[in-house]
Amino acid sequence: MGGDKSLPLWNSRVNAEQAMPAASEHTNGLAHEKSPYLLQHAHNPVDWYPWGEEAFAKARRENKPIFLSIGYSTCHWCHVMEHESFESEEVAAIMNREFVNIKVDREERPDVDRVYMTFVQATTGGGGWPMSVWLTPDLKPFVGGTYFPPEDRYGQPGFKKVLERIAGAWKQDHEKIAGQGERIVDALREAQTAQPASAEKIDTKILDGAYEQISRSFDSRDGGFGSAPKFPRPVTLNFLSRFYARDPSSESGKHALEMDLVTLRKMAAGGMHDHIAGGFHRYSVDRYWHVPHFEKMLYDQAQLACAYLDAFQITRDRQFESVARDILDYVARDMTSKEGGYFSAEDADSLFEHGKSEHGEGAFYVWTKQEIDAAVGDAAELFDFHYGVQPHGNAPEGSDPQDEFRGKNILIQRHAIAESSQRFKKSEEEVAKLLARSRQILFAIRVKRPRPHLDDKIIAAWNGLMISAYARAAQVLDEPRYLESATRSAQFVRAHLWDDSKKILYRSYRGGRGDVEGFADDYAFIIQGLLDLYEASFDVEWLKLAIELQETQDGLFFDDKTGGYFSTSGKDKTVVLRMKDDNDSAEPAASSVAALNLLRLAQIRDKKQWEERAEKTVSAFQPTLSRFPSAMPQMLIALDFSSSKPRQIVIAGKKDAPETKTLLAEVHRHFLPKTILLLADGAEGQKYLGEKLEAIRSMSKVDGKSAAYVCENFACKAPVTDSNQLAALLAE
Repeated sequence: MGGDKSLPLWNSRVNAEQAMPAASEHTNGLAHEKSPYLLQHAHNPVDWYPWGEEAFAKARRENKPIFLSIGYSTCHWCHVMEHESFESEEVAAIMNREFVNIKVDREERPDVDRVYMTFVQATTGGGGWPMSVWLTPDLKPFVGGTYFPPEDRYGQPGFKKVLERIAGAWKQDHEKIAGQGERIVDALREAQTAQPASAEKIDTKILDGAYEQISRSFDSRDGGFGSAPKFPRPVTLNFLSRFYARDPSSESGKHALEMDLVTLRKMAAGGMHDHIAGGFHRYSVDRYWHVPHFEKMLYDQAQLACAYLDAFQITRDRQFESVARDILDYVARDMTSKEGGYFSAEDADSLFEHGKSEHGEGAFYVWTKQEIDAAVGDAAELFDFHYGVQPHGNAPEGSDPQDEFRGKNILIQRHAIAESSQRFKKSEEEVAKLLARSRQILFAIRVKRPRPHLDDKIIAAWNGLMISAYARAAQVLDEPRYLESATRSAQFVRAHLWDDSKKILYRSYRGGRGDVEGFADDYAFIIQGLLDLYEASFDVEWLKLAIELQETQDGLFFDDKTGGYFSTSGKDKTVVLRMKDDNDSAEPAASSVAALNLLRLAQIRDKKQWEERAEKTVSAFQPTLSRFPSAMPQMLIALDFSSSKPRQIVIAGKKDAPETKTLLAEVHRHFLPKTILLLADGAEGQKYLGEKLEAIRSMSKVDGKSAAYVCENFACKAPVTDSNQLAALLAE
């Protein structure tokens, strides 16, 4: 049962109720939760419970199976299943009579989601959300799937029929079912604890194997990998840019860069990119990046901004800079709390009109030709040509099976500025200005439409990714407001999600800190963000916090026996499996990011133990890397880093001195993914670094000028004070 993750059921288009709960006389056990997703279901007639002992005790007491439903607040098909089944008195009556019903927000409890998603994928060959799993009272899964329609359709059995069948089977032989659940969990646990093939160091030839696998699935015409639906998998783009940087003159290096840049250009031109207000939607249902699934996730914005910044550093093509800025400006405007934390997501669905109850996916984003032409006036013909606007709508055949977008246009850059310039006999500059002015007009109109629901949870891990993006942008684009945004988010995390007395991180915040302690990815992504923030600000307080977090992460999650990081600490005994992520997917695996963090920190604090821990982490995933290396492109970046000579750039001088800024600007012009950047400021920062790094203690200005030291293993070339000399050293 359930939709396959590579061909999600939720690609089909049906009208869904809006994310917010319908008015109802019912109130269930979710009414006092913080999660927007759980609150959306607080007035269903289903007697929902949050994940916790109250529900488990009821299931044991009444000897009833548990129905576990997992989703998130901006999930289109979660809204569909709620409207069709969970708001139905008839369906709720069966659920309440036969089961103890539990709702989980996967963003709040990725640990619970991960366990049961592994079960669903193992038993059905696919997965997705909403996820529907039936458990024994002691939380062992025995049936699972994803979305179920209310009646038989889409080749799926109807939800009522499934409920009745499972209830009947449980009553007939619940002991046999409980035993089956126990055996399934034992098998999953055994798979998780399997030893790596060997403890030998992994050969870097695996990098070539990953490149070849990625190359075979590359769509050279439309960019991206594989066919529809197409997901923006930034971890793959990160790997390709770094594979290129290993040997930029080789044929494979050049092709890796081409795959990266073609994909980034095609995505930027596509309808998955919001041309009016910036940012990217979750994925495209077609191969052309045209018709998106319209939700916007923070983790996509963060990782894509970094990918476009990398492309700009490599090529100096202003198009990549422009896209990075439009992502970051969208997040600053629409996804940032007044305290500085970043919100989680915006929904795909919204009202068609204020004051009316009809909703639809993409309603906020799509346009009729008449709306556009009336708004932009004389520029209409140019705008329609450039963005592919058609009288009857422009969704390609096969991408709109429910006929939701008939007569509607999803803006896609059909023609380049140069083509539009030639067609309308205007200069490229004039065309760019007319298009920009038209977009501003449409932005002002769109702002007045009913907005999609905002999930205003602030999740530690995703804030870490976004801190990285803003810190990198502050360097690459020399933009102080981006540094300010990264700093404010880091301050928010330190103030609201980090408990300094217990030295632990918490997962999320919404009107107050949540009760769930952080997972391995929360630590890994925040540490990465703080390391990037140090390199952008040279404030050693962020380095100190990163080291505290690393020590906690190692204590709670590191597997001393075989290496790598468990996703959970193991403290919560209701989570029946302690797992390690072995896939860099929409978000990178915690172990992949942690391995690179350890390698960077090992250089900054000269700590061999961290380097060894990083290498042990990479080796722990040898079975996956040797069989299917492109499953873990972010881990391969750590492997590449660990197998290269450590390289450092130290700038000696006050950080605000003009000559220091000139040298830093030169460093930031270059794509240097295997280099750490430090500041010897002659003050507290240098003193702190010098506690562990003898070499840095004596680094100072030369003839009264700020100087750059380019080093390998802190064996440094003669310092330079001129940016041209520095450029020559960096190009070697």
